[in-house]
Amino acid sequence: MTDPISAQAQRLGRRTFLRAALIGAAVLPLAACVGDEDPLAKQAREGNNKNYIAGDGSVQEYGPESRTAPVEIQAVAYDGTKIDSADWADQATVLNFWYAACAPCRIEAPHMVELSKEFKGKVEFIGINVRDEKEAAEAFERTFGIKYPSIQDTQGAIQLAMTKYVPLKAVPTTLVLDKQGRVSARILGVAEKPTLKALINTALTESL
Repeated sequence: MTDPISAQAQRLGRRTFLRAALIGAAVLPLAACVGDEDPLAKQAREGNNKNYIAGDGSVQEYGPESRTAPVEIQAVAYDGTKIDSADWADQATVLNFWYAACAPCRIEAPHMVELSKEFKGKVEFIGINVRDEKEAAEAFERTFGIKYPSIQDTQGAIQLAMTKYVPLKAVPTTLVLDKQGRVSARILGVAEKPTLKALINTALTESL
């Protein structure tokens, strides 16, 4: 004869198992949604100060019909320069996300300097530093002779704002904006000089 207490325990055990299975099934779709979040934006939300995800050098170009709204940024650079995206009208702009101890950032820095000189007066170059305080950032700029301004974004505000335009996904990431301020191209990882130059020329020669 079955013990009533044992039978009751078995029924409770089955109910507990079914309840746990249902809860698990409900949680899985939520986990999948979180997994789709831009990794760099996720780091900025977590505030873990890592801010480094290796890029593979891949290039993504966006046709005029697939571009989002113009990028909007208002900030103050390390050197006190006021940065306002409203001032970028009718010219191409390069946004470079970097930090001093990032090895790929150091590799591409000379390319950025050379191109900023070559396109002076035609293209605005803006650095966005995802990790460094002023002293470290300025030491990096002195080492590589960088004259264009960089914005401190250690709290991730600009990185998070960029998710509505195009996901960053890596450091370094370089964005080329067209004459309307829209993202026309993205490089994940080291921006090779010939590649970036070609993307800039494309942005400059496009009709508005």
